[in-house]
Amino acid sequence: MATFPSQSSAYGRWKLMDVRDAVMGGNWPATVTTPSAPTIGTATGGNTQAVVTFTAPSSDGGSAITGYRVTSTPSGITATGSASPITITGLTNGTSYTFTVAAQNSVGYGPESASSNSVTPAATAPSSVEYLVVAGGGGGGGARGAGGGAGGFRTASGFAVSTGSAITVTVGSGGAGATSSGFTSNPNAFGTNGNNSVFSSITSTGGGGGAIGWSGVTSTGKNGGSGGGGGDNLGGGSGTSGQGNAGGTGPNNGGGGGGGASANGGSNPSTGGNGTSSSISGSSVTYAGGGGGSNNGSTGASGGNGGGGNAGLPGGAGTANTGGGGGGGIDTSSSGLGGNGASGVVIIRYADSFSAATSTTGSPTITVTGGYRIYKWTSSGSITF
Repeated sequence: MATFPSQSSAYGRWKLMDVRDAVMGGNWPATVTTPSAPTIGTATGGNTQAVVTFTAPSSDGGSAITGYRVTSTPSGITATGSASPITITGLTNGTSYTFTVAAQNSVGYGPESASSNSVTPAATAPSSVEYLVVAGGGGGGGARGAGGGAGGFRTASGFAVSTGSAITVTVGSGGAGATSSGFTSNPNAFGTNGNNSVFSSITSTGGGGGAIGWSGVTSTGKNGGSGGGGGDNLGGGSGTSGQGNAGGTGPNNGGGGGGGASANGGSNPSTGGNGTSSSISGSSVTYAGGGGGSNNGSTGASGGNGGGGNAGLPGGAGTANTGGGGGGGIDTSSSGLGGNGASGVVIIRYADSFSAATSTTGSPTITVTGGYRIYKWTSSGSITF
């Protein structure tokens, strides 16, 4: 067989004899063309995208295939890849598309395949959400009383949710402040615990009620999400692990501060424990501050940051929907009653590229901001994806 000719003259030209020998010997270079069209497979729509399958063309045109291009109709959006399947992004949800595929080799792209089936991209429901669940704060104690503990504070991301079934949302109310300021162990002189808040399987515990501060009554704070303050040298209630902190020990003849989400209640001064900030709603808000307690028989301390009520005549209520504890009543007169604990709140959010919930109850506030879809409940309800 003749060999492929090389340059054989001083001028770098082939002689006619060389060309003749190459052609006769079957060594003349073959013509390279673009590949033939691939065979289209199936297109499957997603959220602003589609996945397109295909099989390789029957001919590579004499040169190895180096890649494939998918093109949408309408809009002419393209995506490339080295093999099937190829995901094409940047599509508009609610618009119907078909797709073609072309193969590429060293010469270029070959002809387009036949069109695929029609698909309409659509947003999908989220598989997980971020949540904030704050329980109702505890009520403040009376008779030189202690501050109520903040409601339990729980937050996390990546909480799995499913579609088709309603998810329960419970927003806990605040505990009642003391309704008696007498020198007795009358239960009405104690603050009552706040109520739990719930999202699905996540439960935050209501804040503990504040104690009586008068020295004639032995009174510890109540346990809760955060503990209520104790009275007259006695300890505050315990907080729930992962949700809050302990109430403060009562000073002599006074009541300690209620515990907050990020700090114990104070003892002297009997300030409420500070709460914890969260930006889940789209702006930074501090929740779950403890109520302030009575420093002694005549002065009161401030509540913690995060909605804790100040001690006073009567004690101040916690700020609504923060889970703050109520303030204690600072003396034993009929005005020395405890403040009510604040109601809680439940907030969830997820990326706004996912679809909105199919239904909600409880009239949540719904906002879309900062790349998130946000649902905020201030009363109990539900959500279904």
